[in-house]
Amino acid sequence: MSGSAAAAEVSDGLRCERQGALRIVTLDRPDKRNALTIAARARLAAELPTYARDPITYAVVIRSAVDGVFCAGGDVIEMAALADKDMEAAEKALGDEIMLVWLAECFTKPTVSLIDGPVMGGGNGISRYGTHRIAGERYRFAMPETGLGFIPNNGLAHTFARLPKDIGMYLALTGEALGPADAYRLGLVTHCIPAREYDAITAALADADPVDELVDARHQDPGSAPILERGEIITRTFNASTVAEIIARLERERGPDAAWVEATRARLLERSPTALAVTHRFVREASSMQLNEVLEMEHALVCRMMELPDIHAGVRARLIARGEQPRWRPSRIEEVSTAMLDAIFTGPEAHHVKLSERQKMQDMLA
Repeated sequence: MSGSAAAAEVSDGLRCERQGALRIVTLDRPDKRNALTIAARARLAAELPTYARDPITYAVVIRSAVDGVFCAGGDVIEMAALADKDMEAAEKALGDEIMLVWLAECFTKPTVSLIDGPVMGGGNGISRYGTHRIAGERYRFAMPETGLGFIPNNGLAHTFARLPKDIGMYLALTGEALGPADAYRLGLVTHCIPAREYDAITAALADADPVDELVDARHQDPGSAPILERGEIITRTFNASTVAEIIARLERERGPDAAWVEATRARLLERSPTALAVTHRFVREASSMQLNEVLEMEHALVCRMMELPDIHAGVRARLIARGEQPRWRPSRIEEVSTAMLDAIFTGPEAHHVKLSERQKMQDMLA
């Protein structure tokens, strides 16, 4: 490896260091499965522009120091506690999260995410928009927010709206996890490479080896995607105009997929009705929007969701009490009216952020 490794700066669950031509961001918060704090996201947002402008830096690697875990998402307990204490500060933090996603999308150098283990919520926000997203054998993608009374964020509505066969709607509503083959075939990752190769990839990038040749040579075909084999039934049940109709279609479904149908229906019924209805509408609207527009809408929605009771009920029951069933308000999908949804989607102007256009952002990074 050319060049000595710079002393790592460790704080907020992130270790940031230089190795030759490479900048390495290592997630290192083992007690919380690398959940991202507000401070960690702010630090990453401050680091990325310096990497972009540094003439010595060829690429950035994002990886985990915790065996078998990439990132459990944002620290939802921290965010909910902040909202209870200071809603204005929580809304700013949510806006900063949106800004970080857009910064990652507009970043102008190769960014290689080495993902071996669960990658959820905000973990997708810091890895989804890199140029190279590499799944190890333990890779598991999920956006489980509706089970917490929240909505898929970090721009994933834009991704979900563009997946084939209504699979994106299925993933957004159910929070179902995907393995490497599914993620590769759907384009969520660019390569499947065993985790034992990650150190070699990192060392070669530190020597400024061409990233495409490096990872293409190590890619291993993961085989067929199980979720695509269910594409027909997912389309048949999840392309409905409302969540209530999706559930009704699942109830009517018969045939060899009965076990999957019943499990899917049960999963939906456990989740926040409000979060399901907002997510459904958001994904449908995102299909005709650019990513920056989706992110701007997302900020207004997540701020409004933080003001509603379900996120707080979900965090207490699922993450603090561990295993309790949250008491959602309202408790049934039929009780989430169009008027309620309209009110959420037309939140106060204060909830809106405005992102710079892509070229302006990239000029800022130059």
